[in-house]
Amino acid sequence: MRLTAFTDFGLRTLMYLTSIPAEQLSSVPEVAKVYDASQNHFVKVIGQLTKLGYVQSIRGKNGGIRLAKKAEDINIGKVIRELENHLDAVNCSKPACQIVSCCELKQALALAMEAFLTKMEEYSLADIVQNKPELIPLWQAEQDEGLN
Repeated sequence: MRLTAFTDFGLRTLMYLTSIPAEQLSSVPEVAKVYDASQNHFVKVIGQLTKLGYVQSIRGKNGGIRLAKKAEDINIGKVIRELENHLDAVNCSKPACQIVSCCELKQALALAMEAFLTKMEEYSLADIVQNKPELIPLWQAEQDEGLN
C-alpha cells in the first residue's frame, strides 16, 4: 500500500505545523520550502486540510496557517481516509478483468487495507511527532538552506 503524494504532504504539513508555537503562523511557501516541494502542490493540500478542519487559514497581510486542533485530537487514520481519494488496492475494471466474478484477491486486499487504516487510527498527530526535539532542527536546517 502506498499513500499518494497528496496524503503524504498532508501528513507532513500537519507534522510541521506542530513544530511552531500555537499562536505563531506559518505559510504555504514556508511549508513547501521545508519539504523542498512544489508550492502549487501544497496550496491544494493545505486547502483540503483547511476544508477538513485540521488547519486554520487566516487571510490578509498578517495571515498564515496553523493547526486548527490540538495534535492529540488529530487522528492519523482518519486524516488518511479523508485525504486518500482511492483506497482500493486494485482496479478490476481497467483493463477489464476476466476473473472478477469469482476473484478473491480484491476482497483480501480490501481487508488488508482496512487493517492498515484501523491500525493507523490508533495514532494521533501527537504520537507521530513525539520526537519533536529531533524533528525541529531538521525542519529548521531545510529552511536555512533555502535562504542561502
